[in-house]
Amino acid sequence: MNTIFSRDRQIKSMELTVSHAEKYLGQFCSLLASYTRKTGKLRDQADMLVRQLNDFSNTEDPELRTCLKNLAEDLAMVQDYRQAEIERLETKVVTPLKAYGDIVENKRADLKRFNADRDRALKELQKLEKLQQKDPSNRQRIAEVNAQKATNDAHRSTRQLEETISDFQRQKLEDIKRIFTDFITVEMVFHAKALEVYTHTFQNLDSMDIDKDLELFTGRIRVSDSPLDNQTLLPSSMAHQPSPTLGSSLKHTAESAKKSRSSILQRQRGVEEEEEEEEEEYESEIEAQQSRQSYASQYTQILRQKN
Repeated sequence: MNTIFSRDRQIKSMELTVSHAEKYLGQFCSLLASYTRKTGKLRDQADMLVRQLNDFSNTEDPELRTCLKNLAEDLAMVQDYRQAEIERLETKVVTPLKAYGDIVENKRADLKRFNADRDRALKELQKLEKLQQKDPSNRQRIAEVNAQKATNDAHRSTRQLEETISDFQRQKLEDIKRIFTDFITVEMVFHAKALEVYTHTFQNLDSMDIDKDLELFTGRIRVSDSPLDNQTLLPSSMAHQPSPTLGSSLKHTAESAKKSRSSILQRQRGVEEEEEEEEEEYESEIEAQQSRQSYASQYTQILRQKN
């Protein structure tokens, strides 16, 4: 009687192991498939944000335009990493979990078959015991012919059951370890790459000079001064002054020519200095633009140099 109860507990424990695997691994599969789909939706929304950033940047002044374009490029690069994350999740996480549906069904069928074989063997032993009780004179013959065979069949079926459920448990443990290790690895790789890009993007945004764009904007909206403010009225006394003599006129002309030449030289030097300053400003702007490239642009340039 105790043997029967022990075998029943053994069967129930095996069936419970398979049922728990079917239930929880199926839930893991559904949740991680949903996780992957929502990650894809997040990628799609980010792609829309990239397009809006590019459109908006074209309407703004240089500083903000540069920062927004760099932000859009870096955000697009992160979405490329996110796409790789999605593909890896599908391959390394969701697909193996989906396969457990068939694995569980096969193991349940094996358990059912081996359990049926063992039940037949146990029933055969029970019949032999009843025959021994009815006909004690044939006990020795029955034991030699049938009892050993039924016992061996029962032991073999029990051993097959134990091996089957042990193999299933080992495979389940190894698969769960591998699947969730792969899941964490995929997530770590994505977030590490995204953090590297976003760190550069943050520094790029933080370096934006708001005052430059504000100065350009203020210059566009400022109302110009009235032309009358720059005009000087001639005093009325000048109309009654006597005309200058010839000598004073020549002297005045010479002084005017001298002042004119001096003024021209000063203007030339001023123009040259302005040109030098503009050239220096242009070079500094070029250097600033190069230093404020997006991470994606710098990464592309490095790849081109390697190739």
